[in-house]
Amino acid sequence: MKPFVSIVTPSYNQAKYLERTILSVLNQDYENIEYIVMDGGSNDGSLEILKKYDNRLTYWESKTDKGQTDAINKGFAKANGQILAWLNSDDTYQPGAISEMVKFMIDHPEVGLVYGDCNFINAEDEVIGKFNAAQTDYTRLTRGYVHIPQQAAFWRADLWKQVGPLDDSIYFAMDYDLWLRLAEISKIVYLPRLWANFRLHGDAKTIAEDDRCWPDMVRIHYRNGGKWWHPLVWKYYVRKIAGPYLRAKRRKMIKS
Repeated sequence: MKPFVSIVTPSYNQAKYLERTILSVLNQDYENIEYIVMDGGSNDGSLEILKKYDNRLTYWESKTDKGQTDAINKGFAKANGQILAWLNSDDTYQPGAISEMVKFMIDHPEVGLVYGDCNFINAEDEVIGKFNAAQTDYTRLTRGYVHIPQQAAFWRADLWKQVGPLDDSIYFAMDYDLWLRLAEISKIVYLPRLWANFRLHGDAKTIAEDDRCWPDMVRIHYRNGGKWWHPLVWKYYVRKIAGPYLRAKRRKMIKS
């Protein structure tokens, strides 16, 4: 039997990219997919796109919410799949990604989270770089060695029931918080296969508000009982100094 896969897309005023995201899910060659889109009450034409695909989406709504994390949690609360993932409304999957992921999860029942490779793409879908994905684990995650592209990550629903939902008090690094929770109770595996595309553009959260990521990670570290002399805290201060350069580098990527 083929596992049921639930994909949730949170969205707000992303009409420019939303249809490409939706089609990257609907055009997968794996049939047993449940696709849920949670729109936060967009007013930019997103509603017309959702209506266009109404008969192919398992569920969608367009209502005011508390933001991205709230939308994701509400989507997963409606999900019935055995494997879960979320795909933001400006990112896309590669053809065949879901079927390849499912085969791996069937063959490796001991794995709770699997993630693949991810390209950086611009607003026109051109590849402008590659996410630095790598194998990590719980200990390395606590030290800030993350290297998990959220767009290419999938996990088992029974584990979500143990560790979910996402913490909606965390604005940026809620995925990092989830990876920690999953890695603490299960095996996580990096599979070097290209599964997704991470879109960088001027309005993207990663470009506009990247400086909020590491403060979130440090807050999670202290919440979990971490100490100030930990390597993650040191990395935070290094990143704080290097932050303007790294953000400028990403802005240059999307303009080149």
